[in-house]
Amino acid sequence: MKWKKVRLKRRRVVKDKIYSILALGAPMLATGLILSVVLLMLGNIFYKGISGVSWEFLTEAPRNNNLEGGIFPAIYGTVYLVFIMILFSIPIGTATGIFLSEYTARDSKFAMTVRFAINTLAGVPSIVFGLFGVGFFIQFIGKGMDYVANNTTPIWGKPALIWAAATLAILTLPVVIISVEETMRSIPREMRESSLALGATKWQTIWKLILPNSLTGILTGAILAIGRGAGEVAPILFVGVVYSLPELPSHLSDQFMQLGYHLFVLATQSPDVDAAMPKQYATTVVLLTLTFGMSFFATFLRYRIRKSRGKAHV
Repeated sequence: MKWKKVRLKRRRVVKDKIYSILALGAPMLATGLILSVVLLMLGNIFYKGISGVSWEFLTEAPRNNNLEGGIFPAIYGTVYLVFIMILFSIPIGTATGIFLSEYTARDSKFAMTVRFAINTLAGVPSIVFGLFGVGFFIQFIGKGMDYVANNTTPIWGKPALIWAAATLAILTLPVVIISVEETMRSIPREMRESSLALGATKWQTIWKLILPNSLTGILTGAILAIGRGAGEVAPILFVGVVYSLPELPSHLSDQFMQLGYHLFVLATQSPDVDAAMPKQYATTVVLLTLTFGMSFFATFLRYRIRKSRGKAHV
């Protein structure tokens, strides 16, 4: 009987060790596999594209069906587009996050309906946003503005930078709203109650207490929005982006070039595929570097805010 108990105990110990190894090894293996695929993909792109990146490539306008010259108008248009998109999405997303977090109960029917709408919006195919931008922003708002202003030629009722940015802002709204709301809900309720007990109003509490402590969440939403919006092509196909345009956009009603669409054109509509291949890889390197750079800046800013607030609390 004792030997049987010892054997059973040993078997249990061996099984526990096997289970613990599997529980630790499986996630590590999956993480290593994902990192390997990402590094292999990025390494292949940078290896084939970095030689095509030069000062002329970064500063000149495209020529000869985009097969010669550079991509500076596309770089400028991408940065301009993302900047305007952030100006649209961050205030609206933050206001929605404040409303859901501070003015509605989490389990109320209205809040649940709004969250369902946000989740549904996040699952809509990106090309649908482009069609919505044409119908709502250009045909309805833009032409309405031209009608009110008595413009004889379309100024706003045509594809333009502002409509492309507004379309991308709607596309990225769900990630901003969710990030802001979750950050605000993580702030202890005792802080709100203490502020109200000292005589502050609801809005003063939100403005001077909740929002400053939610800056990191707002920046997280901005980082996710930049990563999503900088490389999107389908939503802006019909609302402002063009095949080739040496001139830089100077007004919100101008059309523009964008790196993602420029890459799409090189890959699908170039008259010489072999000649366009080096340009494709070089453009991809610039697009990834630009996206990573903007995201890194927002991440660094978030880190500095967290560090300064940590010292302030100490």
